[in-house]
Amino acid sequence: MSLVALLLTLTPGLSASTAPVRSIPRVIQGGMGARISSWELARSVASRGELGIVSGVAMDIILVRELQQGDPKGIWRRALAAFPDQDMVDRIMNKFYLPDGKPDSVPFKPIPMWTIEAPQQLLEATVVANFCEIWLAKHHDDSTPTNQGFVGINCLTKIQLPNVPSLYGAMLAGCDYVIMGAGIPMEIPGILDDLSEQNDIQYNIDVDYAEAADERTQQHFSPAKFWQAAGKPEMAETTLKRPRFLPIVSSVLLAQSMLKRARGKGPTKGIDGFVIELPTAGGHNAPPRGFRYDPVAKSHSVDLDARGQPVYGPKDKVDLAKFVKATKGLPFWLAGSYAKPDMFADVVALGGQGVQAGTLFALAEESGMSDHTKQRVLSDLSEGDLSVFTDPVASPTGFPFKVLELEGTLSDKERYDARPRVCNLGYLRTGYLKKDGSVGYRCAAEPVKDWVRKGGEVEATIGRKCLCNGLMADAGVPQLSPFKREGEDDRYLEEILVTMGDDVNSAKHFMKQDENGRWSYSATDVVDHILSEWEAAGGEANDGAQAAAAGVVVARGSSAVPPSVVG
Repeated sequence: MSLVALLLTLTPGLSASTAPVRSIPRVIQGGMGARISSWELARSVASRGELGIVSGVAMDIILVRELQQGDPKGIWRRALAAFPDQDMVDRIMNKFYLPDGKPDSVPFKPIPMWTIEAPQQLLEATVVANFCEIWLAKHHDDSTPTNQGFVGINCLTKIQLPNVPSLYGAMLAGCDYVIMGAGIPMEIPGILDDLSEQNDIQYNIDVDYAEAADERTQQHFSPAKFWQAAGKPEMAETTLKRPRFLPIVSSVLLAQSMLKRARGKGPTKGIDGFVIELPTAGGHNAPPRGFRYDPVAKSHSVDLDARGQPVYGPKDKVDLAKFVKATKGLPFWLAGSYAKPDMFADVVALGGQGVQAGTLFALAEESGMSDHTKQRVLSDLSEGDLSVFTDPVASPTGFPFKVLELEGTLSDKERYDARPRVCNLGYLRTGYLKKDGSVGYRCAAEPVKDWVRKGGEVEATIGRKCLCNGLMADAGVPQLSPFKREGEDDRYLEEILVTMGDDVNSAKHFMKQDENGRWSYSATDVVDHILSEWEAAGGEANDGAQAAAAGVVVARGSSAVPPSVVG
């Protein structure tokens, strides 16, 4: 058997006709929620032989809102038809599907907000929604398998409560990779091991004022009980493919800690590589070393620049030589303004596997950003550079959050302050122990009186933004608020709050305008651009020569760099 044939046999997702023959991807299209990293975007990137990522954030809400809009193209019903329990699908369809779509004047029907022990209805919506997103990314429009590249899912460690059923739904659809950051996902490798064997899961949830071993903080998910409640107990008897796991880290110390303490099997604790994310990336960023937001004393203000952004210094740089030595030769990808041909070639020449890119894919034709919002951003870009603000307080998670400054959107302080505060999605809520010993839930972006009533400091609400509703508006499914903006007669329709990385202006390289004035470019344009210099220099065939010239020994599936290299 030829080497090509052998690799195609052993590596799911590779196609001899369109995808490069490699066992792991060179380019990762980053996870961007909610729904910006859509199935269509992931499928397009995978068609190039690379790793396309779907966002697992709030997919339960995305699914039920799409059904309430009538699923006009039949996309979701096509995926639902492939789900292995059609009775479960019928329950979701009967509750949420509106063939003609809901009127604009009517709000979306909600689903329950997440708590540590979620109701079966919410578990089913989450499992099914994440199955659909992965399934769509791995299939053509005629429902035949693409067999191209790799498809993975991104969840946020900080959004703990939906993570296990989200991962389970993705695994039911044959997910190839799981990528997680926005926190330290110590338990996830072991959870993936257990889910692949249909074992019961115990997941420790962060709850303010509670001890780590407190039973009240433990979430339980049992595949056997889930399928028993659904009336299909036999579904828990089949072993599932265990996806490869790539944590997103920002330091050598964090990578070392995960390899030592993560709950997973094998010498690397179930970790299959790392994404090293630098602070120019979009969405949530790791805070600078030593930075701690203090809403009362405001001691963090000395660590902000003139614009009020966190200041990153030498301690926040990653020494790649130390990283490789500490991570046992596992492959790594660089993220944060690395979507450039010369930077990709440099990373590979130094022993890295490749790069992860997000921002340029977020504005691609296939992304899940609403077309209206995408056209607004691209049109503004055509007229000049845009500015991104690293907001130290916007996110209720406590992580710095990148906000694209767009006039007339919620990036304007006055406009956001006029928004009626409401918490009706709750993905960024955190648990806390109430005086009666039960677990309550709160979010610093909720109505101030509610936060204070739950024991929160009023100062912690200043500058906080409701990312949940803003990002849903970005994805084209904004909720009609139960409240009105002051001085207006109509109920408030949630507005967009766009996040982008610092290299958003690089999208100008790809943008083209058609005869109707519409701007666009494709995800494959981005992949081709990133790989262009490396492929022109020989690509895979040239890696060995580059490594030898640099004094580096690179084993297949591993990475190393000269000891003098510092990132």
